[in-house]
Amino acid sequence: MLPRLSPLLAAAEGLPPLFTLLAVMLTTVVVVSLLLLRLQQSLLAGYFICGVIVANSGVLDLLGGGESEARIAQMSEFGVMLLMFTLGMEFSLSDLRYVRRLAFVGGGWQMALCGTLGGLAAWVGGISITGSVLLAVALAMSSTAVSLKSFQDLGLESSTGARMALAVAIFQDLFIIVFFLILPLLLHEGSAEESVWQRVASLLGRGGLFVLLAGVAARWVIPALLNAVTRTRNRELFTLSVIGSCIGLAFIGGLLQLGLALGAFVAGLAVSESIFKHRILADIMPIKDLFLTLFFVSVGLMIDLHVAAVYWKPILALTVMMMVAKAGLITLIARKLGLVHRQALMAGIGLCSAGEFSLVLLQKAGGAGLWDAGLQQTFIASAALSMGLLPALMRAGGPVGAKLEKLGWGKKKPALPESAPMRQKMSIMHNHAIICGFGPVGQQLNKSLHDEGVETLVVELNAETVRQLKRQGQAVLFADAAHAETWELTRLAHARLVAFTFPDATLTLEALSLIREHRKDIPVLARARFASDVERLKRFGATVVINDEIEAARAVVEQGRVL
Repeated sequence: MLPRLSPLLAAAEGLPPLFTLLAVMLTTVVVVSLLLLRLQQSLLAGYFICGVIVANSGVLDLLGGGESEARIAQMSEFGVMLLMFTLGMEFSLSDLRYVRRLAFVGGGWQMALCGTLGGLAAWVGGISITGSVLLAVALAMSSTAVSLKSFQDLGLESSTGARMALAVAIFQDLFIIVFFLILPLLLHEGSAEESVWQRVASLLGRGGLFVLLAGVAARWVIPALLNAVTRTRNRELFTLSVIGSCIGLAFIGGLLQLGLALGAFVAGLAVSESIFKHRILADIMPIKDLFLTLFFVSVGLMIDLHVAAVYWKPILALTVMMMVAKAGLITLIARKLGLVHRQALMAGIGLCSAGEFSLVLLQKAGGAGLWDAGLQQTFIASAALSMGLLPALMRAGGPVGAKLEKLGWGKKKPALPESAPMRQKMSIMHNHAIICGFGPVGQQLNKSLHDEGVETLVVELNAETVRQLKRQGQAVLFADAAHAETWELTRLAHARLVAFTFPDATLTLEALSLIREHRKDIPVLARARFASDVERLKRFGATVVINDEIEAARAVVEQGRVL
């Protein structure tokens, strides 16, 4: 154990072991993450490092050993469940329609080629057929979170390379859901007396029952519940209802032995096309981020530095081979699908790491005893290392691609369709105005801005208004302006103006503090019902404040003169 930690942890013996472990883990996460942010590195790498530090410092032994680690693993599984829920919400059949060629052709070839190479290498290396199949899928998966976040950090989220990465990620999400469904068959879970066909029949029966129950919930139960809760305008109840729906369907999936992850994904699908999607994302993201952080830390807990030090050469070799092979294959596939060389290269680099579900699969394989502890350490450490290296490789990919283009490496224009659904158009909005509230004032402002040729994005909490605006083709979010995640969804960094068209000074002040954290320069127009609120709003960053009392007084005076 680290000598300086011993007295402190000894003094904490009276506290619950899990609480002390969480305090140590989360404090370490904050310190390490701040350091990595200064070095412009991925926070995921920090989470892994924290897990490694805790696992190899002796803290676990003092705080209950395997019992505390098991509880952390249970909480991390909740993080995976919330990740699947958000993936289900972000998955859209309408989006898939516009990138179906990239998704099914590009994603299909990517999974087939990368999986085949990985599986053959594992089988030749002496791993069983079941282990080879599972490892093939784990190596073929990519990190959607790290890849798309890296594209955003580089300002390339609307590029064709990012579209290719998104399309392949959609296919991978579909694939992993099906794979999770058949995973119990591969791992021979269930009664040993059952034949393969009996297990298949049981799986199909349970799957059919779950689809029926999930369909009923998605069509009638969840929309009716959220509509009823929305009318109460109670934030806490809305958040509880969303999490309850997620956990409820996940629980049904677990009861039917289909896995919590599948149930959570279906729960996300149930609300993916509803007007509540963006508000749900804003509510659920902070909770998901916390538990997903625990998941990545729990992966670090699995890495034994003594064993990893012995296998450092295989870990490094596997990481390099996986990333080079995947980047090369995906670049070639992207070129065949019409991307220019530079964008194809960026797509290849963006998808060359292992992914979050690679780690989930490797954990399940290790628990099933498909290979020894040394190989488990090699695979887990290699997957974690590839995800940690990805942001740096993405930053290097742009300059390398530009240099290759100057040397004449491809000048062909991309042959990709430019049409996109409203959701995709919203994701690339630029120089737009954000209008919070769509009452009479918001409607007039929206019309005036449209007449001037300015794109607008409406943020509204009235469900019926949102439905009507969507039918009209207006970019609109059903979201709460007092949530930090709402302002990420509005693409505040690229907006030209924010207008609060309602006179609720308390809500406007909450939103203003969030806006000024990210954009100190953007003009903000606000309304105040009373004169006492005007100075407060200006002090917190409002550029112009319209006082309803003064405007009403002016109108009364003008009308009095006429009469």
